[in-house]
Amino acid sequence: MSATIEGGTMPLAVTGFEFSLFIHITAAIAGLGAAFAQGLTYPVAIALDPRYLPFKHRLQFAINVVLVLPALVVLLATGLYQADLVGYDLGDFWLTGAMAIVAALAVMVIAYFIPEDRRLKRIAERDIAASGGGEVAVSAEYRRRVWLESMMGVAADLLVIAAVYLMVIKPGL
Repeated sequence: MSATIEGGTMPLAVTGFEFSLFIHITAAIAGLGAAFAQGLTYPVAIALDPRYLPFKHRLQFAINVVLVLPALVVLLATGLYQADLVGYDLGDFWLTGAMAIVAALAVMVIAYFIPEDRRLKRIAERDIAASGGGEVAVSAEYRRRVWLESMMGVAADLLVIAAVYLMVIKPGL
């Protein structure tokens, strides 16, 4: 690849593949790295004051909408671009597996995490209001749903780790 300059051409310092790989890795770090940090929000909020729980759910909602979902789109687009440039077979196990993981994560975020954080925020606000000015007692419903969301978060994190493994090791290639 080259660029035209006065008097001739000059090779570009970065190829399209390299730039795509840079964008791909950046999206993975920024978008999915932020998702890993979500597991810390509940214990920190509870330790500080349960009145922070609505903020915790609003923060997780924002992370999923602003960072995770766009990152998944970028990962899929740049991954397909790179696979095409290199000539990988889309039927290869490692590539199909990684794309399936991206799709599964997108479904989890859209169908579960985003709506669940909306629900949990409302439940936390209800529990806080019911406590008046006294000590906040979170309901059994809230604790049960937060535990389930935490387990779904662990599953999502393990899927991300599996995708990284597939992308780095490329089993079967």
